[in-house]
Amino acid sequence: MTASHARPTVPHDLADLPYAALLRPHTGPLAVEGDYDTVHLDGLDIAEGTRAPGSRFLESAITDCVFAGTDLRGARFNDAWASGTRFTGCTLAGSQWLDSALVGCSLAGVEAFDAGMRRVAFVRCKLDSVNLRSAALHDVAFEDCVLRDVDFGEARLDGVTFPGSRIERARFGRATLKNVDLRGALSIDLADGYESLRGAVISHPQLLDLAPALAQTLGLTVADSALASEPDRSTKR
Repeated sequence: MTASHARPTVPHDLADLPYAALLRPHTGPLAVEGDYDTVHLDGLDIAEGTRAPGSRFLESAITDCVFAGTDLRGARFNDAWASGTRFTGCTLAGSQWLDSALVGCSLAGVEAFDAGMRRVAFVRCKLDSVNLRSAALHDVAFEDCVLRDVDFGEARLDGVTFPGSRIERARFGRATLKNVDLRGALSIDLADGYESLRGAVISHPQLLDLAPALAQTLGLTVADSALASEPDRSTKR
């Protein structure tokens, strides 16, 4: 990876945020196209079915919250930070993320197709059945995460890394990869899209692990056979 893909250190505690002193507590419900500038959502259980499409979160923190079935379609997260928060059955389709981080969060059954993420970090997160089809990920890091049944189909990934992460049954069909570094991933298991790994960097041990699936994708038959030595029939009697 080139220096252009270097990322700043991800804050792991609320106090580490550069705007921590400016945060104001937010206890009310979320609203359609709501503006949430330097607010702190802490320990909130957002009511199921809450609609807040088009909302904007700027220099805001979300800690220990639960979003269940929340509609955040087209929401914008700029310099946002989430920790210990659960997103279950939420809609984040078309959402835009910039210079944001999720630490110790879980996302399950989340629709995030057509989302755009630039300089975003997922740290110690669990992503289960997250739909990122046709999303655009630029300089995104999945650090010490578990990605299970995540769909990257037709997505565009540029400068994406997976240090310390496990990739299980991920889908990469017709995805476009550029400067994607898989060398730090602890395991790589794809449900489909091996042919889309063009543009990714893997290690030699990973290549050996992926070789059977890559051969099957390319239609190669790998067979080892020992040729039995024929007796020498040229010996004169």
